[in-house]
Amino acid sequence: MSKQNALAQLAGYKRVIDDDIAAFAAHTRTHTAEHFGTYVLEAEVEVFLDILSRGGKRIRGALVLAGYEMCGGGAINGAVLQAARAIEMLHAYILMVDDIQDRSALRRGKPSAHQMLAAYHRTHKLKGDADHAGMSLALGAAVSGAHAAQVILATLAANPRRKLKVLEIVNRTMIVTAHGQTLDIMNELVPRPTEKDIEQVLEWKTARYTIINPLQVGMVLAGANSRTIDAITPFGLHIGKAFQIVDDILGIFGDQQALGKIPGDDIREGKGTLLVQYALQHSSPADNAFLQRCLGNAKLTSKEFLRCQHIIETSGAMAYAQKIATQQLDKALVALDQVKDIYNRQGIDFLKGMAHALHNRIA
Repeated sequence: MSKQNALAQLAGYKRVIDDDIAAFAAHTRTHTAEHFGTYVLEAEVEVFLDILSRGGKRIRGALVLAGYEMCGGGAINGAVLQAARAIEMLHAYILMVDDIQDRSALRRGKPSAHQMLAAYHRTHKLKGDADHAGMSLALGAAVSGAHAAQVILATLAANPRRKLKVLEIVNRTMIVTAHGQTLDIMNELVPRPTEKDIEQVLEWKTARYTIINPLQVGMVLAGANSRTIDAITPFGLHIGKAFQIVDDILGIFGDQQALGKIPGDDIREGKGTLLVQYALQHSSPADNAFLQRCLGNAKLTSKEFLRCQHIIETSGAMAYAQKIATQQLDKALVALDQVKDIYNRQGIDFLKGMAHALHNRIA
């Protein structure tokens, strides 16, 4: 399957998931207003549903459906579609918390959840500090949405053993993802993170969460055995790392309109990425000192950011990161070839096309 065909299939998955989420959101609004009142609806549920509705490419939900189909699950049914919705809800929860931790003002081109709720505070002339209230309310909305997702998974109309296995996989992954986020933050705080620390973030925070977890959820619901479920792991590890490295490149060199967030946030947050580590190791003393001063500077100016971009590019860091991402893509494709007899041909072709699309994306 070509990259274009894979993107078309991904878009088809997205349409199905978006329609399901829209119906779920309408029901949730009605239920919340009836049982919990205006404050909970406006200052919690509406904001979570807003973040959930922004969607992006729905990669994680789509991979639930793809994992189901590639293991012979047949037509998309209610249970697997609900599981895809739950995975997307957990992603919305992660994004809302991540935006608070990273002090991100935008999420997919619109204000992040805590910024929306700070604005709600100001609009309604409420007491106290608007920014703190925004963060407090956003955390509550995120946690509520996460538990709603868990309820969906716990009540799937599926074989009880499969349902329990899904809950186990998802919750184990969320723990690993939390550990990855902790290490990512620690990489910002220590003077110089190690290459191993950076690679573990790529695996824990992205590969297992974005790729392996949703594929395995779909496979479990299709009735796949443990060997089949585990066999996708090498592919997921490699393409997940490639995905995150490309994401880090776009975070510094991407277009704001395409990204839906402000380029340079990774510099302002002081993230210890592969790009930054390589640039610090291969830049001149003057450039090294300048980049060090800029990392973690929330008041970074446009002029300073442009120089950081120049340092990262001229040090060879961008070319190095692109090379590593391509190597990871190649390893992912080899890993797929090694398991081509385990899954159906359509599923393998889709993952190959999607892997190329994720590696070559501009946003």
